Amino acid sequence: MPQMAPLYWLYLFIFFLLTLLLFFMMNYFIKPFNNISPISHDTKLISKSWKL
Repeated sequence: MPQMAPLYWLYLFIFFLLTLLLFFMMNYFIKPFNNISPISHDTKLISKSWKL
């Protein structure tokens, strides 16, 4: 039925907004890995000695 199409897009838009909100909340409360321990990550790269 064509008259139900605006409701379909409205539901998709609300679903998109909720998932976007969930994504931003997870990024706010759970920090990315590179911001948790940048010192130990850098020391691993520096301490490696490559032999050619």
